[in-house]
Parts: sequence; C-alpha cells; structure tokens
Amino acid sequence: MADTAPSKPTACLALADGTVFYGIGFGATGRCVAELCFNTAMTGYQEIMTDPSYAGQIVTFTFPHIGNTGVTPEDDETGDPVAAGMVVKWDPTLASNWRATEELKAWLTRTGRIAIGGIDTRRLTRAIRQQGAPHAALAHDPDGNFDVEALVASAREWSGLEGLDLAKDVTCAQSYRWDEMRWAWPDGYSRQEAPKHKVVAVDYGAKRNILRCLASAGCDVTVLPATATAEEVLAHNPDGVFLSNGPGDPAATGAYAVPMIKTILDTTDLPMFGICLGHQMLALALGGKTVKMNHGHHGANHPVKEHATGKVEITSMNHGFAVDAQSLPEGVEETHVSLFDGSNCGIAVKGRPIYSVQHHPEASPGPQDSFYLFERFADAMAARKEA
Repeated sequence: MADTAPSKPTACLALADGTVFYGIGFGATGRCVAELCFNTAMTGYQEIMTDPSYAGQIVTFTFPHIGNTGVTPEDDETGDPVAAGMVVKWDPTLASNWRATEELKAWLTRTGRIAIGGIDTRRLTRAIRQQGAPHAALAHDPDGNFDVEALVASAREWSGLEGLDLAKDVTCAQSYRWDEMRWAWPDGYSRQEAPKHKVVAVDYGAKRNILRCLASAGCDVTVLPATATAEEVLAHNPDGVFLSNGPGDPAATGAYAVPMIKTILDTTDLPMFGICLGHQMLALALGGKTVKMNHGHHGANHPVKEHATGKVEITSMNHGFAVDAQSLPEGVEETHVSLFDGSNCGIAVKGRPIYSVQHHPEASPGPQDSFYLFERFADAMAARKEA
C-alpha cells in the first residue's frame, strides 16, 4: 500500500489502443515511451531493470512484492537501469534484506527511471497476452497533471522494436578485460587467477553474470563492442568467441554483426557460443531467420527441453524475437525447445563446436540446470587445443 493516500493519481500509463491506467508514481518524474511487456519472475527485479536486453521496454512485474529486498550494487547486471520503466501492483515495500544498500524508490529516482504502482497487473498482463506487447507511454507527475491525449498519441507514434538496432546503444564504448567470477558464500565475488582459455566476448548488451560464468569456467575474457569486425576479434588470438545477449530487432543488429560472425565461421575452426541475441545472431549468420513474437518470453520459470538428452531445464528468458526453426538450413540442428509454445531455444552446427541458446543459463532459476553450457564451451576450447 502507499505510504500516504494521494488525493489524485500521480502516474499514468497510456496504451496505443487508448486504454489508460492511473496509479501512484515513484522513481523519476517525466515521461517515457516504449514497448510494454510483463515478467513473471518472483525475484530479481533489480537484475531485470539493469538487464540491457530490456532497452526500449517498460516492464510489468506480475509478482506483487516488489522492493522487499531493496537494491545493492552487487546485483546490477550493468551500470544503471536500462529498462525504460516499471509497472507494479502495489507501492514498493521497504527493504528487508541484509545485503540491501538502498531503497528501490530512491534508486529509481537517482538513476532516472519512471515507475507506477497501484495497477491491476493481472488485467494488464492478460491484455498483453491476448493482444500482443503494446506500445505505451508512462508518465509520472507529483501534481497529477496529465495530457492523456498526448500520451496516447506518443504511444501510437512510437516506431516500435521491429527494425530497431538497440545493441549499439547499450554496448561498451571500448574493449575491456573481465576476470570476476560468480558470487559464492562467504567471500562474494572472487577473481579468476588461473585462466585456461582466451575468449573474446562480443557485447550486444552483455549481462555481468554471463561474463562471471565465463570467468568461472576458466576463461580469460576480453569484451569487444558490438560493432567489432572479424579482424578485431581475431587480433586477440582467442580460443573461442562468445556472442552476448542484447536488445532490439536481431535483423537490424545483424546488418553489421552477421558479416563478422560469417567471416569467423568460414575462416576459422574456433568454438563459438551465443546466448539470447547472440543466439539469434548466430542463427542469422548460418542462414536462418528470426520473427517477432506476440508478447515474448520474460520470466524465470520457463521449461526448456534439450532434444539430445530429453532433460527439461527450468530457465530464465527475456526475448521478444525468436529464431524460426523451420528456416534453419541443412547442417544446423535445433537442440532446445520451449515447452510453453514449442518455439526454438537452441541450435548447433553438426560436427562443429558452434552452438547457442535462447534462454539465460547464467540466471540460475533452476538453479544450476543450464550451467553445463559454459562448461561445454570450455571443454570445446580444451579439445581444440589438444587436437
């Protein structure tokens, strides 16, 4: 519940179809326009808001108790929140966690992100599922003054994610090294001091926990910007190439990413591993296609089946585009599939150490169902050295 009952709403969420939701604003004031999606995860709101894959999106949280663990810099997936805004059912609760260093409201205000509470998120989620992820405008004004017609118009005028390359907006400005490993009790994050494999990670919006998993698998990681060329990648003499997650339309990012990936595939025998947008980039480079989904997959409870073993993994997902499995050429096989809707969740090149997955193996919802993918990448690099 709100700390004090306001005399009138202080935030407004307007959809492109004219539907308007009023609620209680918190975080930064102002207005943003983006695609509206929902996430079903019961934990990890800070990781979700700082996941670069959410660029261009306002996130509706279906779990009502948002804010109860506060925020801590250790849990940021990148420097600041990237998601455009936050929609929740209840006004955020006060933090009650020994790791918390700041309240959610203060964090959102400091980092310039708009949020709205008091929304019927069940109704909103049903609308997104039935009608597809809508374009929306979110406004927060402590005085409660809203030009609703202008908000609806701005939502209608927004171009949307299709055809939009957002990787260039969230990628690193220059290359850097990464050696921090996964968090472990009681020491927290430690450093990889004896790496076995040199990996170049192409940053389309890389999450820190992915880089930590690579380091924990024995990798000396060098991160390059999304626009890196094949020559720049190979100049580091890597043992393997990693393609990261990221936001936007894969076909748009593929305009510069696909030629780089193709060159490496055609001229080297390097192992290659992709996650999320990196999975889609690899599929495009191999001759496949991607499609926009109705409302995407966003949550930490998605069952994915691996064809080779029949094993079902509980995974974290965040994507609004998917690889069209029917478009995969000969020599490329589907390795994983969503048990929710049958959409593609993994591919591999037959006879080569080249593979990718749509879900996020680093996010630990299973909690460790998918960590083997990082180990498989390390094993492929070790096998290449031995050969």
